[in-house]
Amino acid sequence: MILAVVTDTLAVTDTLAQFGNPTPEAPPVSDKILQLIRYFTWFILLSGVTAITYAGGRFAWEKWTGGGLESPKMVAGAMIGGAVATSAGTIMNAVL
Repeated sequence: MILAVVTDTLAVTDTLAQFGNPTPEAPPVSDKILQLIRYFTWFILLSGVTAITYAGGRFAWEKWTGGGLESPKMVAGAMIGGAVATSAGTIMNAVL
């Protein structure tokens, strides 16, 4: 009886060992998803450049008119947001 259990265990182990290392394969629609991600990345970078340009113009306007300086916060926020957005891929690779 013990010999039968050992033989069955070895047969199952041998069957599992035959699977080997599967090679990773991309999903069928991954090229469209990656294209969409590239479009979003481009849009995020464009919006970041636009935000920094707008904040710089507003900073100059506030200095010229003598108003309160709110735009340095906008510049800092745009720069921090751009740093997080451009490093999102690196952050996700580190997490996963």
